[in-house]
Amino acid sequence: MPRNDTQDRTGPSNPDKVLYPQDSFKKQDVFDYYRAVSGQLIAHARDKPVTLRRFPDGIGAEGFFQKEASRHFPDRIPRASVPQRSGEPPVHHVLVDDEETLLYLADQACLELHIALSTVEDLEHPVLAVLDLDPPEDVGIAALRDVVRTMCRCFADEGFAPHLQATGGKGFHVAAPLDGDRGFDEVRSQVREMAERAARDDPQRLTTEQRKNKRGDRIFLDTNRNAYGQTMIAPYSLRARPGAPAATPLDLDELGRANPRSYGLSNMARRLAQKSDPWRDLH
Repeated sequence: MPRNDTQDRTGPSNPDKVLYPQDSFKKQDVFDYYRAVSGQLIAHARDKPVTLRRFPDGIGAEGFFQKEASRHFPDRIPRASVPQRSGEPPVHHVLVDDEETLLYLADQACLELHIALSTVEDLEHPVLAVLDLDPPEDVGIAALRDVVRTMCRCFADEGFAPHLQATGGKGFHVAAPLDGDRGFDEVRSQVREMAERAARDDPQRLTTEQRKNKRGDRIFLDTNRNAYGQTMIAPYSLRARPGAPAATPLDLDELGRANPRSYGLSNMARRLAQKSDPWRDLH
């Protein structure tokens, strides 16, 4: 049965359900977080198909990724029909275009929102290029920051305007806005060539090797998100990790003080009260 349309404006069902057991963060905390960041998050997610990552029993239990909107989602939740290149039937992704939808998803224990790099108006042409810097566990933050700075320079040398995001996971994203006049294959080829050049210049620290067992202790420069149907973590989305960190856009000059999990449920509202969105020009 469809839910009462007014419920997610006032609060979630089962608000005391613990979703982050190590931190005692409850569904109410997640709901309040997404209400606090709704303006910034929606600005980046609007018109982009979203893949959900839901944890009905909290992050201590197994969650799941969800592309197809559930049949029980109310009709008011916007959806986009996305053709599949495999020839399979289209997938009906949720669109997070308004606060009501975002809070409904929070009530559905959706902790992570992953957005496409293109919009529903033109799914074949990305509006973002993204490089994911994925370090092994033992890489120090100073070394990681140094590589991030290098890749930001590489982006600038390619004519991109580099934008930085702490992923809330292990690493950082370097992203750049696109005009939407090139297809995914062309954009991915350019970003991949840039990454491979950087790895050749610094083979002791960097790699583009797809197989984990071949990377050793090097930072993986992942260009795979620049493809039709692929996603990146949405700016300001929580992550399903202890501490409830969040993906956080950063000014480039903040890098020296930041780590991939500097901000999240406990301190994002304070950050946004003091600082405008560093990615405000990307939407």
